[in-house]
Amino acid sequence: MELAVSSPAADCTRCVAARLAVLSPAAERRLKSWRSLVALFAPGVGFACGLVGLATRGGEMWQWLRSAATWPWELWLIAGAGTLATLAGCADWAWHRWIAKCAIGAAERRCELLAMAAGGGPLFVVMALASLSARPIAWLLPAVVIVVATTAMICYDEFVFHRKRCRRLETVLHRLLVFGQLAAWLGWAHWCFVRGGAHGLA
Repeated sequence: MELAVSSPAADCTRCVAARLAVLSPAAERRLKSWRSLVALFAPGVGFACGLVGLATRGGEMWQWLRSAATWPWELWLIAGAGTLATLAGCADWAWHRWIAKCAIGAAERRCELLAMAAGGGPLFVVMALASLSARPIAWLLPAVVIVVATTAMICYDEFVFHRKRCRRLETVLHRLLVFGQLAAWLGWAHWCFVRGGAHGLA
C-alpha cells in the first residue's frame, strides 16, 4: 500500500524531510518505525528496572533507594527530565505516524536510530558501570566521548532533516526530548562524578 508523504492538515509541502522522502524509492519510504519507539523507551525502562533490582537485591549500599525521602536531588532530576523527554519523544513519534502521517526516507530513519540506539545504548552501559564503580572518575572520558558523538548525530539529524519542519509543535517536542535527556544526563554526571556515585553515598 502506498504511503502518503503528507496530509493537507499537516501542510508538509515545506518539509525538507518530506521532499527527500519523495525522491527516495517507494520501498524506502516508511512511517515512523517501531524500532525508533523501542530505542526511545529502552534507556528509561532499563534505568527503572536497574533501580528496582538494586533496591531489592543490592544489599545495604542501596537501601536508600527504598525511600523516596532519601533520594538525592539528582535522582529526582533524572526521573523528571527523563520522563518529560520520553513523553515528548513518544508524542513526536505518534504525531508522525498517526496524525501527520509523514513518510520519511531511509537516511533519516538510519540517522534517528544511530542517535538513539548506537548513541544511547553504549552511553547507558557506561553510565551503569560508572555508577557501580568504586572509582567512577575512570569512566568520565568514555562517557564524555560517547555524549559528544551522540550530540553530533543529533545535530546532524536536526540540521539536515528537521531544520525546516512544517509545524512548530514538532520543534517543541524535539527540544523537550533533547534538552530533557541532557538535563537527566547532567544530573547523573553530578551524582556520579561529584558525589562519587553509589560509593559516595555509602
